[in-house]
Amino acid sequence: MAELITIDDPDDPRLHDYTGLTDVELRRRREPAEGLFIAEGEKVIRRARDAGYEMRSMLLSAKWVDVMRDVIEESTAPVYAVTPALAEQVTGYHVHRGALASLERKQLPPAEELLRGARRVAVLESLVDHTNIGAIFRSAAALGMDAVLLSPDCADPLYRRSVKVSMGAVFSVPYARLDSWPRDLETVREAGFRLLALTPDEKATPLDTVAPHRLDRVALMLGAEGDGLSARALRAADEWVRIPMAHGVDSLNVGAAAAVSFYAVATGRPQD
Repeated sequence: MAELITIDDPDDPRLHDYTGLTDVELRRRREPAEGLFIAEGEKVIRRARDAGYEMRSMLLSAKWVDVMRDVIEESTAPVYAVTPALAEQVTGYHVHRGALASLERKQLPPAEELLRGARRVAVLESLVDHTNIGAIFRSAAALGMDAVLLSPDCADPLYRRSVKVSMGAVFSVPYARLDSWPRDLETVREAGFRLLALTPDEKATPLDTVAPHRLDRVALMLGAEGDGLSARALRAADEWVRIPMAHGVDSLNVGAAAAVSFYAVATGRPQD
């Protein structure tokens, strides 16, 4: 059983993992370097645990200790009990859900390993918004995508905001980074995937016309909010596809576009 430790000093070094959570630039550098990430809220912490991530510690306000009792009893990591005010001093914001956990990152698998057992993958280029990353992973999990591949400059799926928006779905969908962009798209093609680039360009084929749900292996490429896929990525694709729209709307938020296109490429409807 984890040790329950009451802390009343915001400068206690044992709280180091939780300091400055609102400093995005600092946390983006620090968390991967230190091999950790932060999960917020009861459901997300439980999903991280169930996905096999090793707990480093938990930071709980008093009323959440009983709620998380079973997790505490199963873990050997320390649990720090603090007041809401102290939690805010340490993290930099009011922790609404009252429960945080610091967990160990896992080593990412090579893309080739994920592709061997997959039929439907999402390929993301230059998505730097953590909210969009989280939303896309949540849709990928719900709609049966097998994996997500990230260009080198994509945001971290394990950053706290991404994890929170995804409701822990980032733990359910395997992902890897493509080190050389867009050269490594050839690796995806060599694995038997047809590369479909999502773009609002009028020259693109309507997604339903391509009938991607009938293709054996599909890699759906999505670009950053606003700019979309780069010219290099578009040239590397096998085909350009678009979502038909009405009422003069020319594009969707990338999170919404991802959900629509994931449904379109599904080989069958998701099963419970």
